[in-house]
Amino acid sequence: MQGLIAYFGDLESAWNADAADLIQAGLGLKVVERVVAARKSVNLEQVLEKIQAQNIKVLTWQDREYPPPLKEIDQPPPVLYARGEYLPDDLFAVAVVGTRKVTPYGRQVTEELSSFLASNGITVVSGLARGVDSIAHQAALKAGGRTIGVLGSGVDVIYPPEHAKLVERMMESGVLLSDYAPGVPPDASNFPPRNRIISGLSLAVVVVEAGETSGALITAEFAAEQGREIFAVPGGIYAPQSRGANKLIQNGAQPLLSAQDLMQALDITRIGEHKAARKALPADETEARLLDILGVEPLHVDEIRAQAQLPVEKVSAALALMELKGMVRQVGGMNYVAVGEPAGEYKADKQTADKD
Repeated sequence: MQGLIAYFGDLESAWNADAADLIQAGLGLKVVERVVAARKSVNLEQVLEKIQAQNIKVLTWQDREYPPPLKEIDQPPPVLYARGEYLPDDLFAVAVVGTRKVTPYGRQVTEELSSFLASNGITVVSGLARGVDSIAHQAALKAGGRTIGVLGSGVDVIYPPEHAKLVERMMESGVLLSDYAPGVPPDASNFPPRNRIISGLSLAVVVVEAGETSGALITAEFAAEQGREIFAVPGGIYAPQSRGANKLIQNGAQPLLSAQDLMQALDITRIGEHKAARKALPADETEARLLDILGVEPLHVDEIRAQAQLPVEKVSAALALMELKGMVRQVGGMNYVAVGEPAGEYKADKQTADKD
């Protein structure tokens, strides 16, 4: 998928490309034959109308709401389906995962930890499963925070079904995400791959309770590959629900003995400052250059690219992230303006520095 976008520029052009161009882009003959057949049998406009009728958003790498942390991982989902809204503050997220057969000890730890995270402005990510996952979502919402649920089915297929009311609350203070198309039912084979999204969205993964074959351990494996922090809650050596978590600690995961461990590792005490700084300050030279160009008058992305003298894909990606941070705003037709005073203050400071 990444190769197709790099070759054609966007998914729409790739979908509409003729067979010869698809082969030139690197697809095999059999794959090209399947694409051509699919185009004859699928009416994209009807599919899109059906999705929109269910208030489902379709996000690709080019969309500003596509979660930036997922772009950093190996094999990021080329398409995400969303119900609810992913916000800039969700960049500060921690995954809380574990067994479906949670013990009273695991429930207490999950509730206290998720409540603590939500109260400190951290979005709680989990998989909406029974046990630890659903407890984590509920505790985050009860504390007035945000939570993200990553599904192993279409976002319109709630599993388990008894979580329907929980999902309604989550869409008001969070978002449901899936890389499976609407209508796809839950299947055992769907859940391990979706765990890479849970860890990819998060700064850290906390495994509360997990048996030796728990899916939470797969999430931890993805977290290790993605360079995320891994914590595990120690449990009794004879408790089957703690064998997986204890094994993680034995293999190098950080033991979570209190919420303070997370505070120190993620610098949660300064999370408010981090959020304000992300909105006000450019993260790199590209953002700084774009802030220097943008003002209160709308500029088209092509004009921004020309003035910045940067590749269009780099400008588009930077603008998307800057919009999530609240630094710029798209005002229609791929036209952008700077948002608020921070950009202006930065320009004034920059001009002063240049003169100095």
